[in-house]
Amino acid sequence: MRIASLLPAATEIAAAVGLVDDLVAVTFECDHPAGIRERLPVVVDTALPAGLGPGEIDAVVRDRVARGLPMYAVDTAELRRLDPELILTQDLCRVCALPAGTVEDALAVIGSDAEVLSIDPHTVDDVLAAIAAVGRRGGAPEQASALVDALRTRLAAVASAVDGRPRPRVLVLEWTDPPFLAGHWVPELVRRAGGEPVAGVEGGRSVTATWDELAALDVDVVLTAPCGYDLAAAVEQSEVVRERLPGVPVVAIDSAAYVVRAGPRLVDGIEALAWALHAEAVAAPPAGRVRRVG
Repeated sequence: MRIASLLPAATEIAAAVGLVDDLVAVTFECDHPAGIRERLPVVVDTALPAGLGPGEIDAVVRDRVARGLPMYAVDTAELRRLDPELILTQDLCRVCALPAGTVEDALAVIGSDAEVLSIDPHTVDDVLAAIAAVGRRGGAPEQASALVDALRTRLAAVASAVDGRPRPRVLVLEWTDPPFLAGHWVPELVRRAGGEPVAGVEGGRSVTATWDELAALDVDVVLTAPCGYDLAAAVEQSEVVRERLPGVPVVAIDSAAYVVRAGPRLVDGIEALAWALHAEAVAAPPAGRVRRVG
């Protein structure tokens, strides 16, 4: 089956269930497995200028949303040439990836009858269900089922390790200029890692807050998890958090790989966060995933 993945999480899922050789197209953000966007045609690119800081990105996004402009550009000519049978996309966040409605409009333009599978999880269980759905629709149901079972086993191991331990109150920031409180599955990651999520809406959308509002919260740890950024960038943005919320311990995490991308590596993120919160009970994760910065 020829599969076009227009969502980084879907690319990861497809590879994890043994469908990497069926992929015929990806997006500019698809970086896992390593080298995938160098090997395959990129059919989705960003409309945002390069080199912007967090505040500048927020301003550009708000402006484009207000004017009804898209965040992404689709290469319809290349998509027509590749002629995929299955397209993986999402409707969860128009800022984070190409919406399914836009994909269907593009398919109508090029006269394609490809099946569109929209991956729109709000919880960890939804992510596991999405893995099963990709495997089923892509022709690898057994591999997907085995992966989901393995991930559930690892989640159970973390739950057992942190069971009965004090649960630190954790504030997750997925953006720092302006501050954004994480929603969707992110508060659940904290809870599964043995913490108590503060603010944010579990299963809901991310929302903005002011630094004064955050300073008034009773928190034990701030997790800097900037959407789409790796660990080095999270550490850099943690300095802003330390200035604005002095005296509160801060942990930075590779959010792009282990927090905001709804694929198998969310379980890696839970394990890494569990270590950051309960180092005495949980094995240290590989380097490059999480770091205490103050």
